Amino acid sequence: MSEPSQPPSSRETSAPKKKSLARELTEGLLTAFVIAAFLKLFVIQAFRIPSGSMIPTLLIGDQILVSKLSYGVKNPFHDRYLFRTGHPHRGDVVVFKWPKDETKDFIKRVIGIPGDHIQIIKKKLYVNGVLQNEPYIQSIDPETTDQTPRDNFDTIVPPHSYFVMGDNRDDSYDSRFWGFVKSRKIVGRAILIYWSWDKEHDAIRLARLGRIIH
Repeated sequence: MSEPSQPPSSRETSAPKKKSLARELTEGLLTAFVIAAFLKLFVIQAFRIPSGSMIPTLLIGDQILVSKLSYGVKNPFHDRYLFRTGHPHRGDVVVFKWPKDETKDFIKRVIGIPGDHIQIIKKKLYVNGVLQNEPYIQSIDPETTDQTPRDNFDTIVPPHSYFVMGDNRDDSYDSRFWGFVKSRKIVGRAILIYWSWDKEHDAIRLARLGRIIH
């Protein structure tokens, strides 16, 4: 003898509710925001070059990507490293919080690392007594260009600090004027030009797109 079948429950017969378009868009935007915030805080950040202090390496209107993982992972709320993956090297182009006003980001090239003896003699750079070959700097003529006291300079880089300069030596406000950059104030290493706009000619600098920063 067969038993009467039970009527299907409403749970079994009802189709799953579809999310509204507004909810899907909201969730998608929220997810994208969280991912973007995570990347900006810990991985990579975009910056625009506003001045000519790094000519010819970086031009006004260049937009660059800066790796925040080049030297380690920091707690973004107090600038302390959670762990290190390396340290800045001489020649690295870095973004950092300007010591005079930490709300402003500067970009310069690392010239001296902790313990280095830095000398500038008639605009020529010496590190630990060795004259440096600097193919990346803006060409200057030490015999004809006006010199300032900052073009004849002597210092030793203290622990946990870096001496930085712009490649455009005659038009760069850098460690020669305001001192050293603390290690924990370095945001990251500049790695790539992803966009470049020539405002003077109202045009994209196509040849600069995708250029690796050295």
